[in-house]
Amino acid sequence: MTMTLHIPDASPRQPLRLRRAWRSLRALLTDSDDTAKAIDFTYAIGQRDFEQSFQRFAATADGRRLLESRPSLADALSDRAALGRMPDESLGRAYLAYLDRNGFSPTGLLAIERSVRERWEREEGLPAPDPLRAWFRDRFMLVHDLFHVVTDYGTDDVGEATMLVFTLAQTGGRANALLTAGAIVQVWRSLGVRWLGYVVQAWRRGRRAALMALPWEELLPLPLDTVRRMGRVEPSARAHPGGIWRAKLGIPAEA
Repeated sequence: MTMTLHIPDASPRQPLRLRRAWRSLRALLTDSDDTAKAIDFTYAIGQRDFEQSFQRFAATADGRRLLESRPSLADALSDRAALGRMPDESLGRAYLAYLDRNGFSPTGLLAIERSVRERWEREEGLPAPDPLRAWFRDRFMLVHDLFHVVTDYGTDDVGEATMLVFTLAQTGGRANALLTAGAIVQVWRSLGVRWLGYVVQAWRRGRRAALMALPWEELLPLPLDTVRRMGRVEPSARAHPGGIWRAKLGIPAEA
C-alpha cells in the first residue's frame, strides 16, 4: 500500500528586508562573484519564491517520488571514484571534468547557502526549514552546476548571466528576476544590443526544458546527450546558432 506523502505547512511568511536586499544587490553589482550576497538577496526578498518553487515541484509526480525517497544528490556528486568509472560520454564524467576544469567542489554552493541561512536564522529569526523543504533547498543549489553541464553555458561572466536567464525561465520568482535583470544590464553595457538577442535565445531554451524534477542521481551514468533529451534541453547549435558565448565583462564575446 502506497503511503501518502505529508507535506508540512510552510512557516509563517517573513517580512521583506528591503534595505538588506538593496545592500546585497549593490555589493553583488560591484563583485558579481560574491555568491553569498546573491543568496542573501534571495533571502531578503525571495522567500515567497522558494515556497512557490517547492509547491510546484511537489505537485508533479516525479517531484513527489523524489520527496518520498529524498536521495542524497550531494553524496552522488561527491563520489569522484564512482564518477570516474562512468563511461566517457556520460553525464557523470562530464560533470567530473567540469569540476576539475573550474576547480570547484561539488558542495561548494551548498556550503555557502547553509552559511547564509544559518546567519539568517541567528540574526533575523528565520525558522529552520522542515526536512522536506531543507532537502529541496539543498537540491536546488546542487543542480546549478549540473545545469551548466547540460546547457554548456560557461562559468565566466557571460555564462553565469546566461545561466540566470535559463534558470529564471525554469523557476520564475521575483528575486531571480531582479538578479537576472541586473546581470543582463551589466553584460549589455559591455556587449551591446546583440547580447539581448542571445538572452532571448537562452530564455526560450529554458522555457522548453524541464530539469528540476529529474532523478539526477540515476542519470549520471547515462550519455550526456540522452540526459539532454530527457530534460528537453535544446542542442546548443540549434538554440544558439552563433555559438555559445564565453567572455569576461569588458572582453568581446567569442562565438
